[in-house]
Amino acid sequence: MNDTTSLLSYLATRRSGKPRQLVAPGPSPAQLDAILTIAARTPDHGKLAPWRFVVIDTENRPEFAQMLDKAYRRERPDAGRLEHEAVAAFAHQAPCLIVILSAPDTTSHIPLWEQQLSCGAATMNLLHAAHAHGFAGSWITGWAAYNDEVASALGARGDDRIAGFVFIGTLPDSPEERLRPALGDVMRHWSPEA
Repeated sequence: MNDTTSLLSYLATRRSGKPRQLVAPGPSPAQLDAILTIAARTPDHGKLAPWRFVVIDTENRPEFAQMLDKAYRRERPDAGRLEHEAVAAFAHQAPCLIVILSAPDTTSHIPLWEQQLSCGAATMNLLHAAHAHGFAGSWITGWAAYNDEVASALGARGDDRIAGFVFIGTLPDSPEERLRPALGDVMRHWSPEA
């Protein structure tokens, strides 16, 4: 099998894993550096790097969980025990957790939308790089991605926003393929008569 065939096979079979199913091993520090270096090789009009990677190291997960719980309690003071347990579980999923911040340069002439697209492309590159290193990843959002207190605690400034939480680890079993859209439902050929 040549490199092109391997790449095409990879692209046709890459799957996300559910964060709660991702187990050790996760990437080593050197692998994580390589994954993030590849993630940063993304389309970036104006060379602005309008994204930031915030790694939540394992030893900091308890404090991360506490920060999330405090923010959740302020946002939803009537939340019950099960909700708080879910917040704690979220913080401790998978061996590796990276928060992606969309960090646009609002003084630039590059449109905000293009900078946000670059952030999304960097996140997808991160998932591809994790998979290429033999891991599974999952990009999710949820309430915490839209909470200003959480964003601030993670270093967001000004117009920065949380683009998502990327969990990386190993899947104990092969994931089931999920339903994909039929090409005809998401693609059409343009013509001037249309």
